[in-house]
Amino acid sequence: MSVTTFDQLSTNALRVLAMDGVQKAHSGHPGMPMGTAEIAYVLWSRHLKHNPHNPRWINRDRFILSAGHGSILLYSLLYLTGYPLSLDDLKQFRQWGSKTPGHPEYAPELGIETTTGPLGQGFVTGVGMAVAQAHLAARFNRPGYAIFDNYVYAIVSDGELMEGVSHEAASFAGCQALERLIYFYDDNDISIEGSTDITFTEDVPARFRAYHWHVQEVDGHDIEALDAAVKAAQAAKGQPHLIICHTHLAYGSPNKHDTPGAHGSPLGQEEIRLTKEALGWPSQEPFFVPEEVLVHYRTAITRGAQAEASWRDLLTHYEREYPIEGAELKRLWAQELPADWESALPVFQKREGPLSTRAASGRVLNALSPIIPELLGGSADLAPSNNTTLHDLPFFQPESREGRNFHFGVREHAMGGILNGMALYGGLKVYGGTFLVFSDYMRPAVRLAALMGVPVTYVWTHDSIFLGEDGPTHQPVEQLLSLRAIPNLTVIRPADANEAAAAWRVALTRTTGPVALLLSRQKLPILEATKKKVSEGVACGAYILSESAFPRIDIILIATGSEVSVALEVQRILAAEKIGARVVSMPSWKLFDAQSIFYRLNVLPPDVKRRLAIEAGVTLGWERYTGEQGTVVGLDTFGASAPYQRLKEEFGFAAERIAARARDLMKS
Repeated sequence: MSVTTFDQLSTNALRVLAMDGVQKAHSGHPGMPMGTAEIAYVLWSRHLKHNPHNPRWINRDRFILSAGHGSILLYSLLYLTGYPLSLDDLKQFRQWGSKTPGHPEYAPELGIETTTGPLGQGFVTGVGMAVAQAHLAARFNRPGYAIFDNYVYAIVSDGELMEGVSHEAASFAGCQALERLIYFYDDNDISIEGSTDITFTEDVPARFRAYHWHVQEVDGHDIEALDAAVKAAQAAKGQPHLIICHTHLAYGSPNKHDTPGAHGSPLGQEEIRLTKEALGWPSQEPFFVPEEVLVHYRTAITRGAQAEASWRDLLTHYEREYPIEGAELKRLWAQELPADWESALPVFQKREGPLSTRAASGRVLNALSPIIPELLGGSADLAPSNNTTLHDLPFFQPESREGRNFHFGVREHAMGGILNGMALYGGLKVYGGTFLVFSDYMRPAVRLAALMGVPVTYVWTHDSIFLGEDGPTHQPVEQLLSLRAIPNLTVIRPADANEAAAAWRVALTRTTGPVALLLSRQKLPILEATKKKVSEGVACGAYILSESAFPRIDIILIATGSEVSVALEVQRILAAEKIGARVVSMPSWKLFDAQSIFYRLNVLPPDVKRRLAIEAGVTLGWERYTGEQGTVVGLDTFGASAPYQRLKEEFGFAAERIAARARDLMKS
């Protein structure tokens, strides 16, 4: 192994900080950072294009520590290279309120590109970033002006290659020939329960070659071999790259290397002392870094500033030669929508109905796509059903990177993670579609989008049992409640075409947090309400759609989605019996809960105790709006296979059946 003493000293600094940080916290994962120190050193000192003094530089390389349990490695790299993380921050590893939590949490101002930890999520997010890079390069780069030419790097682990999402993402990346994607596979043959041979005996190189990846194998502790592998990956074109690095867990530890115990537990003070001696470390003082090593790492500041300055000079000339593209690029990174874009939102007339909200959503997308060129997305092989295709526009493929339509394939989980990566890269408004029931397959990526506050839009159609004949396997029942339970995810279930358009307005104007649009398969009447009323009402989460026919309000009918039109029928039935009912459309619990107390009390006045909520989903949670004297017409069982009109009758969602429930409530 050819390596200079100084290179090894700089590499061992990462091991020492990992050991000491985990030991001080009495918690963490020292084995992986110690085993991947050479990988990290080579990448960050010789190849990674970044500016520690401007972590948000557009054309920086993206680095993802996908094996997020080794987070102390990332924090050490950020401290050493001059990001706004101090040695004191490393000493607060895994403590309350620190900048160094147990797994990396998205913090672009610190240089942390994405939240990782759930294995496989970093892998798929990186694929999404590479997609965004390829698309924006095709859109903005011109001869002599490589505005977007960055790479996406990640360190991935054995456990991640076991996770199903890595298979989905790797297949997609290979099919799309994402050549600026370079992953280091930390192949240390150890998992928590022992040798990986107990569960993981596949031929990984053959698998990735079958996925059309460029694959290399190296000694993961050989600095020069790693350096050569990165150069070879950068030179090879037309494929994503996997550098398989054969490493030793807890490398350098005399007694704990290659042992499962070194994965997720501190080494202990005595073993740390012995390891520092074995490494020839010049001090036993915790968190000691030789000054010359720190100076060496901090050269990243000068290199990064020079790289960004050269790029900005290029951008200045680009803006002179291509002023339209330059202005557009500024707009995208400022997260500003084009002027007067809302005027393109369609307004649906009653005579156009009935119309499913999935069809209305498709019309909204196609009305907006010429106005908002950063709007792009696709479906998990369900585009004709989800209505997610942007007409007359190409699909993203190796030969058409400018394409704004995406074939994600039957890969819901990967689609969710790819959308996260595309949104995190910047400059894009992304969406992805599938059936609502299959949001379960996407849930880990959706949860991370909510945790990070990533503005992704989910187009989830076939939103209730009323999709009909496909039966209970495809009919969502519990999904509504389970998605509403995710913090920072805004769930909107529009009642008609105009509410669907208003829901898209909410989705496109939100810059933090994902939005889920839950859309019907069946056609729904277009309700009579002004555009202003609907737009403002959806943005507020709930609104008075139809007031009582009498000066008094005897009962409030609250409904979402396709059940709103049924509530209006119930209102008419009750009015004939001199019962005054107010109909409230409540497309979004979360948006409604965010309104002022005055607005909420105006919509749901506390003196009206009789309230009936109507929704084709589980009833749990509605009590917060119906109160003790209210009730819910819902569905606490699975559905059935039948035409949707029959399902309405059998499951109690016909207007006459609900009116009977309202009468019973009035008697109580």
